[in-house]
Amino acid sequence: MLAGVGFIAFAGIAVLNGLDMVTFITSIRSTTDTLRDAVITGAQARIRPVLMTACVASLGFVPMAIATGSGAEVQKPIATVVIGGLITATVLTLVVLPVIFRMIHKRDI
Repeated sequence: MLAGVGFIAFAGIAVLNGLDMVTFITSIRSTTDTLRDAVITGAQARIRPVLMTACVASLGFVPMAIATGSGAEVQKPIATVVIGGLITATVLTLVVLPVIFRMIHKRDI
């Protein structure tokens, strides 16, 4: 049950990062010549905000993940799910999302 709370916590951050990336790439499409340039420029411009959002959230859960005192058995599942999920979601947002965006919108050209 507690890991489910962790899934909800990191899913919100992952969706926010993905939405930010897609919105930025979409807004750049009107100023660039090709879809490829828009995707590359958008992904490069959003690296720092996506990494900062994920790092801040992950670092906030580190004390919960390394806790050994009373109640640590309740905190560790949430922390491990959030930290692992954010690492995975960040990689997917920065690498896979631009590729999928380009594949989907390639037909729109």
